[in-house]
Amino acid sequence: MIFDAVVVGSGPSGATSAFFLAKEGYSVAIIEKEKLPRYKTCGGGLIHRGKKLLPFDITSAIDKEFTCIEAYFSNQNLHLKSERPFPVVSMVMRDKLDQCIVNESVKLGVKLFEKHKLVQIEYKNELSYLTTDQGVITAKFVIGADGALSPTAKLAGWKKDTRFLVPALEYEVFVKPEKFDQLSNEVRFDIDFLPKGYAWNFPKKNHLSLGVVAFSRSRIDLKKYYQDYIHFLGIEATDIINEEAHGFQIPVTYRTDGFVRNNVFLIGDAAGFADPITAEGISNAIYSGKIVAESIIESKLVLKDACLLYDKKLKEKLLPELKTATFLANLFYNQPKIRNFIINKSGNKFAEYLTAIFVGEKSYPNDLIKSVKTLINKSVFN
Repeated sequence: MIFDAVVVGSGPSGATSAFFLAKEGYSVAIIEKEKLPRYKTCGGGLIHRGKKLLPFDITSAIDKEFTCIEAYFSNQNLHLKSERPFPVVSMVMRDKLDQCIVNESVKLGVKLFEKHKLVQIEYKNELSYLTTDQGVITAKFVIGADGALSPTAKLAGWKKDTRFLVPALEYEVFVKPEKFDQLSNEVRFDIDFLPKGYAWNFPKKNHLSLGVVAFSRSRIDLKKYYQDYIHFLGIEATDIINEEAHGFQIPVTYRTDGFVRNNVFLIGDAAGFADPITAEGISNAIYSGKIVAESIIESKLVLKDACLLYDKKLKEKLLPELKTATFLANLFYNQPKIRNFIINKSGNKFAEYLTAIFVGEKSYPNDLIKSVKTLINKSVFN
């Protein structure tokens, strides 16, 4: 059988693209190297902007929801808070979320190949022959949705990685009930807790997701800062019932050498679409999965047209926003004096502005020069 599209990876980007393609009647397969459900390293904060892109209920995958986000700036005595009458962020475990989206796609006829590790891609006569450790699968279109490391990208011809990947360390921490009650009512970001980075506390259903991320090209001892952070939160060794460490990398700039090779299209972290300021990747993963599906559908399976459509859709919204956010991330983490001046002048408008982006009320401004001048000279957010 020749599938119209084969998706490599069953995360939010890949499963979303499979869903929208299958919804329009196309034959689709998902290749997943693991057996689902499987643990996936991720902070697990699904912001409202991404959640509302999914046209089905994901309640079963949500551990906890928060209408408020709080940010603390170390050594600045700054505490910003923003709230909405609906959940700004939904806390998920990726095994549940990914399984939920995959299940919706399977209902529409998507074929799931679990425990299939991709080992080779051969492109011939506008078809890709994907060799896995279980056999060969043939596709008119291939969607690379296999995360930051993306074997698909390497096999399809992206030899040099032009993304900027930042290191993160996350712990799933189970603490005693009294300590959990104390720390489970607030989603918090502690900016500058480590150089050019932040620490986070994302409460889940019965445990805490705690972590640190550094937006720096220099080596940094993340484990040390994590230990400092749990002490800062008042967690003692005797409070911890169990903790599991997971190190990973997050691409916070997109590829500069294109997103398509032959008939292989990259989306999500494989393309480098995580938010450059927060490193949040789920919402843009879902969005890129949706627009790659739209591109293939609108092209009516004509490869040349699909390539042009995907390029056009990326340039309409996502890439300009990411370019702006990259500049602002550099200002945010590398120019803290300017950043702190702006925040002190603008007060809680800074938090309101970022929250408006999180929930989809606003986007990063495309007119970068004008916007930065506004931020610095007037110190306000419109």
